[in-house]
Amino acid sequence: MVRVPFRPRRTPDARVRRSRGARTAPMPAPGLAGSGPRPVVRVLAMVAVVVLGGWLGLLVVGDVKTPVGPMDTTMALRPSLTGGTRVDVSPLGALELDSHVAPLRLDVDVDRLDPVRSQRLVEKPERFSGLQDEVARDVADGARELALRSVVAVLTGATVLGLVVYRRPRPALAAGGLALVLLAGSGVSAYATWNPKSVLEPKFSGLLSSAPSVVGDARSIVTEFDVYQQELARLVTNVSRLYDATSTLPVYQPDPGTLRVLHVSDIHLNPASWHIVASLVKQYGIDVIIDSGDTMDHGTTTENGFLDPIRDLGAPYVWVRGNHDSQETQKYLRGFKNVRVLDEGSAVTVAGLRIAGTGDPQFTPDRTLALGGAASERMAGLRLASALRDQTRAGTPVDIAVAHDPQLAREADGTVPLVLAGHVHHRVNELLPLGTRLKVEGSTGGGGLRAVQNEKPEKVRASVLYLDRATRRLQAWDEITLGGLGLTTAEVSRHLPEENSPAATPSPSAPVPAAPSSPGVPSPSP
Repeated sequence: MVRVPFRPRRTPDARVRRSRGARTAPMPAPGLAGSGPRPVVRVLAMVAVVVLGGWLGLLVVGDVKTPVGPMDTTMALRPSLTGGTRVDVSPLGALELDSHVAPLRLDVDVDRLDPVRSQRLVEKPERFSGLQDEVARDVADGARELALRSVVAVLTGATVLGLVVYRRPRPALAAGGLALVLLAGSGVSAYATWNPKSVLEPKFSGLLSSAPSVVGDARSIVTEFDVYQQELARLVTNVSRLYDATSTLPVYQPDPGTLRVLHVSDIHLNPASWHIVASLVKQYGIDVIIDSGDTMDHGTTTENGFLDPIRDLGAPYVWVRGNHDSQETQKYLRGFKNVRVLDEGSAVTVAGLRIAGTGDPQFTPDRTLALGGAASERMAGLRLASALRDQTRAGTPVDIAVAHDPQLAREADGTVPLVLAGHVHHRVNELLPLGTRLKVEGSTGGGGLRAVQNEKPEKVRASVLYLDRATRRLQAWDEITLGGLGLTTAEVSRHLPEENSPAATPSPSAPVPAAPSSPGVPSPSP
């Protein structure tokens, strides 16, 4: 007898249940249990959808056109790593403000000057007195409208892109909600880091069509240098005028009695510098020029003729010796009627300012001489500080001290309000521990003609210092930066000492450098 094993019959329902169970609870494959990459990928994908969708929303519908005083402007929020505010005055350039730190930048484009509103200002000048309040109200109204439109733009953009990507309403709405959270977080960050003083230090930059387009190699610089230096002087003139025309933010306003000092340094035998200095003297109505040394390159007598244009700069010239300037250079300059040579702590009064200084104790035009180094600089600085104290005891306190090396200048801390230096070819602005402000200027000669040997041309730098005539204290300064040999960029930026409160500078107008009666890290060159 053959035995057949009993197999229970499977009903269709049992097969269906077994099949469903297989689908709902599969056996995990070895090594794949709790797989990690998928949640991370989903989160990154959602973040990408939110950021891209929000950005597209801001780009498409986030702009707001609003009048600001007599101007028609367009305001917009744009993604940024540093934040801040940019006011674009096309085609002249832009004003940049470090107003806040957030992943969003406020862009304000000045589209045009409305002729009707401008004509009203011309016909009724008394309206200028209320223009500042009107502009403030217009900006506040535009900011509120921009905030509302940005919320709508970000929510719509992220939601629509989420719907396109996920094809389901729930993740799309989640993307929109997350976009709103990110926008709110950016707003909180901007509010927490808001810097109202940023409007007191606007930075203007632009590409000027009157600048030389190309200078070329070292040979063409030599053969066409007259053309280059004339164009560079025109560049200074035009950037001053553009600054006057576009800087309408509430900044320091020097009055006709303000003393204007032009600080130059490290010209290094660059003849174009004299054209730049002469242009600045004329445009800003400079009262006195202070040169903190290294006017020459090797200090030889054959170079002395390079100094002759100083006679015709149109302002008194105060000079101290640098480590590239020899005693022969100093002796030659003493013969100029408009030059005051300072050495060993000597002091002079020029344009109502008491100025003292000392020459550099080292003469190292080619660095072949091993002299005292930092120790000799500090010793010379101590002698300068002693001379400054003697001036104070004699009842003739010094307003500005001048030296070439910053190491030497630092020793004057506590004996004078302001000390000027050069040597390092980059700017330094520092309030020293005992209250003296140290200002180090860059190279007004762009490192000299030897700069053509460098991979990148060195920038040309000078500063205009504004001092109160009564107190003879520094109120503000303009840093003027040109692009150097072969470059056509120019920049003028206004700065205020941090100890000066905004209440001390209430005027909403910019300085007027064009009026004559009224008035800006490479190694040291070897």
